[in-house]
Amino acid sequence: MTLLKKNIIANFAGNIWTALMGLVFVPLYIHFMGIEAYGLTGFFAALLGVFGILDMGLSTTLNREMARLSVQQDKAQEMRDLLRTLEIPYWLVALLIGIIVLLVSPFIAYHWVKVKELSPDSVHTAVMLMGLCLAFQWPMSFYSGGLMGLQRHVLLNTINVVAATFRGIGAVLVLWLISPTVEAFFWWQAVVSAFHIMSIVFFVWHSLPSAPKLPRFRQELLRNIWRFAAGMTGITLTVLFLVHLDKIILSRILSLEMFGYYTLAYVVAGTLYRVIGPVYSATYPKMTTLVESGNEKELIQLYHKSAQLISVLVLPAALLLAFFSKEILLIWTRNPVTADNTYLLVSILVMGTAFNGLMNIPFALQLAHGWTRLALNVNIVSVLILVPLLIVFAQKYGAVGAASIWLILNTSYVFITPTLMHRRLLSGEKWRWYVEDVGRPLFAAGTVCLVGRMIINFDWPVLPLITGIGMVSLVALLAGALAAKQLDIPANAMVILRMIQAKYKIFTSRKTR
Repeated sequence: MTLLKKNIIANFAGNIWTALMGLVFVPLYIHFMGIEAYGLTGFFAALLGVFGILDMGLSTTLNREMARLSVQQDKAQEMRDLLRTLEIPYWLVALLIGIIVLLVSPFIAYHWVKVKELSPDSVHTAVMLMGLCLAFQWPMSFYSGGLMGLQRHVLLNTINVVAATFRGIGAVLVLWLISPTVEAFFWWQAVVSAFHIMSIVFFVWHSLPSAPKLPRFRQELLRNIWRFAAGMTGITLTVLFLVHLDKIILSRILSLEMFGYYTLAYVVAGTLYRVIGPVYSATYPKMTTLVESGNEKELIQLYHKSAQLISVLVLPAALLLAFFSKEILLIWTRNPVTADNTYLLVSILVMGTAFNGLMNIPFALQLAHGWTRLALNVNIVSVLILVPLLIVFAQKYGAVGAASIWLILNTSYVFITPTLMHRRLLSGEKWRWYVEDVGRPLFAAGTVCLVGRMIINFDWPVLPLITGIGMVSLVALLAGALAAKQLDIPANAMVILRMIQAKYKIFTSRKTR
């Protein structure tokens, strides 16, 4: 098995388990704390995203540089010095983030969020604990970028799986056995985040090749990467505006209860990133090494295969959630009120997230070439046009209006970004991306989900309803996979069948002896 396949499998296992730990316990969080307190977890996620502006593109830069330097001779000392050079300002920023949240916590608790059941004092304490959590969680993307650039995805996902398990199960136990309060919830998050970051820091340093000298801060290394890092800073800044501004605005406009429903819908839609992320995380460093070595033929093959893999994994799941959002939410939460207030948001957000996910492989190709200008320019135009629309739609139509802007934004990306990108990179591959990589899986899976929606009735009993939705999901996934020409599912299935048949013959021949 190639290293790329191992990394993709490890990323899938880690992301699926992490998503499972998050989704399984959400109804229990709401049960113990209430929907208002759960809304604060959405506000915490928004804060984490907004402070991502201060990343300055260093996480992606470290990922790229580790992948690039790892295929060059005698670069061990530079790799260790680069990590030390970048981690010093990163930890200073993490400390600054914690202090900022601590200072603004009274304003957030008493003047920003609109509470009904929770006391402002509880919110104040919870926000202060958010600052502690942020100081620990914020550097994780930086060190994760280092491990991914080193292609240590199996190790990274092992750490993340252990942390997610302790985070989810421990939070439920704390809420159940100690205190069903939002303060107790965030205390536990802070403890797990501290152990999580210490583990990642330890293993990043031990994964680097040995060098004759101790790592040291070298200012000249910053000059070598500043252009790429500056471009990534601009991209990160604009992306965070586009991705998280809706939650910041809605936390002010909506009641904390309604914001809790929006947070729940965002969590459901965000589970798609658990299947997008593994492919992107494994593909990006591999693309970087192929660009560095000048192997365009293999680069083209990797580009289309990974793009089709994301389409097959994302589009059937997104279409299923969009068509059957109300049924799935009711089965999951067992709460009709929650399902009624959330299902339309899920349908809109999940399709916007799916289209956003399709852009990950083209984006990885741009970064592998060190080209950040296209994504930055597209995002700047998007911010200038869509942010005012977001504010107007959120004020006039509430959560549904904000969700609609997310869908509009990412639909426009699908039509604009690949067209512009393929003028410069892989210039003859644009229509192949639109037709083979995206169009065929989308049409195949969409047809199955549409037919399923026409057949399955919301009023069916629970067991037939679950069975019907499950059958639609399997057929949609199969249809999308068969439509992906580059993946060659029938040929791969025949290879697997021949392997099984050969092993069965060996087994039976031994048995007859």
